[in-house]
Amino acid sequence: MIDQDRIIKVNIDEEMKSSYIDYSMSVIVSRALPDVRDGFKPVHRRVLFGMNELGNNSDKPYKKSARIVGEVMGKYHPHGDSSIYGTLVRMAQHWSMRYNLVDGQGNFGSVDGDSPAAMRYTEARLRKLSEDMLIDINKETVDFQLNFDDTMKEPTVLPTRIPNLLVNGSSGIAVGMATNMAPHNLGEVIAATKFLIDNPKATLNQLMKHVPGPDFPTGGELVGIDGIREAYATGKGSFKVRATVEISKVTSRKMGIVIKELPFNIGPEKVVERIADLAKAKKIQGISDIVDLTDGQTGTNVVIELKNGFEPEAVLEQLYKLTPMEDGFAINAVALVKGRPQTLGLKELLQVFIEHRIEVVRRRSEFRKAKAEDRLSLVDGLLKAIIDIDKVIKIIRGSDDASAAKEALIKGFKLNEEQATYILDMPLRRLTKMSKLELETESKELKATIAALTTLLKSEEAMRKQVSDELTAVSKAYAVPRRTRLASA
Repeated sequence: MIDQDRIIKVNIDEEMKSSYIDYSMSVIVSRALPDVRDGFKPVHRRVLFGMNELGNNSDKPYKKSARIVGEVMGKYHPHGDSSIYGTLVRMAQHWSMRYNLVDGQGNFGSVDGDSPAAMRYTEARLRKLSEDMLIDINKETVDFQLNFDDTMKEPTVLPTRIPNLLVNGSSGIAVGMATNMAPHNLGEVIAATKFLIDNPKATLNQLMKHVPGPDFPTGGELVGIDGIREAYATGKGSFKVRATVEISKVTSRKMGIVIKELPFNIGPEKVVERIADLAKAKKIQGISDIVDLTDGQTGTNVVIELKNGFEPEAVLEQLYKLTPMEDGFAINAVALVKGRPQTLGLKELLQVFIEHRIEVVRRRSEFRKAKAEDRLSLVDGLLKAIIDIDKVIKIIRGSDDASAAKEALIKGFKLNEEQATYILDMPLRRLTKMSKLELETESKELKATIAALTTLLKSEEAMRKQVSDELTAVSKAYAVPRRTRLASA
């Protein structure tokens, strides 16, 4: 018999609405959209955090990808190994990420879409850049939350020093919304961030002097600056990316077009196939042969041999028009701000990152100050005890138990409970070898550290300068020249 009292009647329309909203928000927040602060979706964050917890750092040996995937899936991301390995692979592909976050060893696929080897064959470790995204994570700089089975904690965001959402871009399809962020040059983004720190009322034109446009890992040439400006102003805009070519003699008698770089996410195999089909159908005239000489070492190298009597520039215009040698890119800068999806322009993206870094520096400084104060208290206790070490030993020897010894030390040397416990727990050999001069020196250093951190915490200007200085160090370490050139429309 069904217990009628346990059946709750609900309106199906209301139930469908409520359930669909819950599902939508789960997809938006937990899977599909990146957080503005660190530029990561949960799976990316969990992979990097899991590798860090494994000790899979840039100065350590590679670990099997299967080991990393198992660690992340078992502890933080229970949504299947394919999504985790796919994320790991993408972060190791130099044609997918402007700045790789994972150092991969083995077959990680190709720009033409070839699948990577199975995770049992490939190996990986963090790159130094990723370590700068995880730096200070154990200094209470970010909030942690319980994992899926409430057995351990994971970070809600990384304390990254790199404005990753702009630098590496992101793409994802949620429910009713999607994001598509273009990658940018690290040095340019940091220059714009520093300018905004110094000039909070900076205009978009001033920021675009530092960030003139996206910078794709595969290079190419940007066409349509107006679309880029619109994207930076409103969070939405489109432009075109063209292949980079050289017109030169490819044989002793024939001219040709050599493709050196292709638009983002376009592989040479796709282009060669399209050109061959068009030439066969006689929709493009003047092509006698096409050879793909691309390899993993020298990069894209597709040679298009032209028939005599045809102008290379005219053929090139047809190639741009009819093949993926010219491809559109639409920016849709939707990301999570305080857990809610928002469309953001360039200035807003930089402002949220700056606020995040200020918060990280503030929390790190508070953590370091508290640690220094705790250590100073212990050092002061040791200084009191070391003046009469014989009395300390006599008290300990004459006490019936640890509690009595602690009470006697507190009364005899005017110590607090933590100081007395520390002295009791310390091996006698260390206590006797300590020098008063060393402890006094450490005490002065700790007081200076506490004073400096107190000054920093009281000054918003000093905090912003600290953030700017750390960004300068990141730029010096990782900034490289721009790959994608800008052209007029």
